[in-house]
Amino acid sequence: MTLLETQRRMAAAMMTPLTPDDRMARRAPNGSTMKAEAAAFIKPNSRLSPVERLEIYSRSYWFRLLDSLRDDFPGLAAILGARAFERLARAYLAGCPSRSFTLRDLGSQLEGWLAQHPEHAGGNLELAGDMVRLEWAHIAAFDGAAEKVLGAEDLAELRPRLRLGLQPYISLLELSYPVDEIRVKANADEEGRTATSNVPAARMGREAARAVRPRRERIFVAVHRVDLSVYYRRLRGEEFRLLCALRAGHSIGTAIEIGFEGSSAAPGDIPELLRTWFSAWTQLGWLTPRRRANKGSRT
Repeated sequence: MTLLETQRRMAAAMMTPLTPDDRMARRAPNGSTMKAEAAAFIKPNSRLSPVERLEIYSRSYWFRLLDSLRDDFPGLAAILGARAFERLARAYLAGCPSRSFTLRDLGSQLEGWLAQHPEHAGGNLELAGDMVRLEWAHIAAFDGAAEKVLGAEDLAELRPRLRLGLQPYISLLELSYPVDEIRVKANADEEGRTATSNVPAARMGREAARAVRPRRERIFVAVHRVDLSVYYRRLRGEEFRLLCALRAGHSIGTAIEIGFEGSSAAPGDIPELLRTWFSAWTQLGWLTPRRRANKGSRT
């Protein structure tokens, strides 16, 4: 057996999901007993058999994955409760094993997986799904790529045909529950941070989150970062649609039309709203040059 073959067999055995009582599985992926498989590439020592030595590595690997997923999705854990989240995490990791060198990507498939396994959603798939979307956006905002920022001098004259871009790390979410508030309460154990907008992504304790009784409420949220801290900024529906239109490649003039289509805002209030929004976006560093026009965009 070559070194590469040995490494692959050990990795496959070590990454086999643990039993419900956190022990090694009885069978290896190749069908042999785990005892026989471990003995093929691990020697015993004076205290431990090959499979016992392998079990140490396997448990360390799986406990690290479970802890990482729990750290990344504290809001979902608060909604489901500790035991239900543990069951979800084990089932998800068994079905969607880590394929990346970094734990950052561990939850990248959770939204789609949860939609296919609604039995793990705690009786409210929409609420759980909203939280997963928010928490994955949080991860993306923290370390997502950034592009050149347009300053106030670049936006002194906003021509209707001008096209702008948005920072790629920003996620624009339309949600059915106030999961931004729930996640804030789910992280009260860490020091709060002052936000530049209405809901900071400060960490608060899970006990507080369990006291929240989520109400159905349609909200629009931008998940973004400032100075390496992640924030949740509530948006008006018009502001949300305008930003989505800019991201889709529409000109400023068309984006404004899309944003205010069917709006209840008084026509006389629209100029001041636009001044306020563009000023805030500029201060937050959201706006970037548009690299190229979207072929499917309207003018």
